[in-house]
Parts: sequence; C-alpha cells; structure tokens
Amino acid sequence: MSIINDSTNPVTTDLCQLVYISRITSTGLSSPSTLNDISEIAIERNQTDEITGILCYGNGYFLQCVEGSEQALTNLKNRLLADERHKDMEILDFSAIDERRFSSWSLRSITLERSITLERWMTRDPVLKKLMPFKPYSWSVDEWRRFLDILQNYYEEQVRTGNTDAQPIKYSTLGVTLSKVVGQHQAFFLIQTVLGSMIVVALLWLMLSDKIW
Repeated sequence: MSIINDSTNPVTTDLCQLVYISRITSTGLSSPSTLNDISEIAIERNQTDEITGILCYGNGYFLQCVEGSEQALTNLKNRLLADERHKDMEILDFSAIDERRFSSWSLRSITLERSITLERWMTRDPVLKKLMPFKPYSWSVDEWRRFLDILQNYYEEQVRTGNTDAQPIKYSTLGVTLSKVVGQHQAFFLIQTVLGSMIVVALLWLMLSDKIW
C-alpha cells in the first residue's frame, strides 16, 4: 500500500510518485511556446534528477505524474508551486512506490484537445472516452488512478514497439485554445459564412440590376 507524504505520515522510501493537477494562467497562455518550453526544460532537468513521468494538458488543465526520489520530487514540487504559468495546484498523491510506471520517459507530453491528432489512440479507448472531455478537477480518486493506468498501458505498448523516446509534440498554447473554441462553434461560424456570402450575392445583384434598368 502506498504511503501518503503529509505531516503525519511521511514518505520513508526512496522511490516516490507525485501526481498533481493545476490550471493554466494568463501568463502561461500569453506565450505561444509555453507547453514546448515546459516539456523541453523538464526533460533536460528530469534526466539529471532521474525523474520520469508524463505531463497531460487539455482544456486549460494540467495533470502530471512524475516518479523519482523523495528529495528530487520535493524540489520539483517547490519549483512548480513558484511557477506563474499555472495556478490552483492540487496534489493528488505523493506516495512511496515499488517501481516506476514510466521508466523510459523523462517527460512525455500528452495532449487531450480534440484538435490535436497525435493522441488519436486515446479516442479509441472506451474507458478513457468516459473521462472526456478532460476535466481532472471533477474526477474522483478512482478516476484519476484509472486514467494513469490507461496511460501506463499505452506506455507499455510503446515499450514493446520501441517508441518510448518520442519527442513531445510542438504546438502553441494559444493555438490549442483557439482551435478548441473554433471546434466547439463550427456550426455558428458556418452559418455566419453562409449568411455573409448571401449578403454579398444580394448586393451584387442589386448593383447589376440598377445598371441593367
């Protein structure tokens, strides 16, 4: 059984797991390279600190699961608390574990936006589909644990196929957000386009009619 790291029941084993959720801030959204910067810097630092794990982003939410020594994860947690690119950080778990879930990933970025096609495999998983849209603050303990189990299964499949060193996807935080907004309002934009075209055609017809008559 995992041991929660709090003031009354500290972690005593060397290998631990840290799981948290947070919300992206306006500061994070203001830079188009925020998500890429997080991944690239974290990969380099995690390799030095022997931290492995995954980072999920979607709908303005982060969920991260990282594994390493208690000291390394404590240092990481303190850096995360001071990071202005996210807010409302809620630690779901800081516990002792027997082995790593994602031992070959210094940090794997997973995107849960409908406009990003890299993670199409996720839309085929019936259990995962029930957890979409990605809103981890509304999940129960069982649900976020189930979510991590699904990602672990995906990771193990990647190990079997030799794709564990895949680089994080390159995309813009703002672009992802705008794509989501456009995706949710496609019908509205289509209607506006059709109406605009009809108005242009009507004006042209009136202009031509005046010249003819």
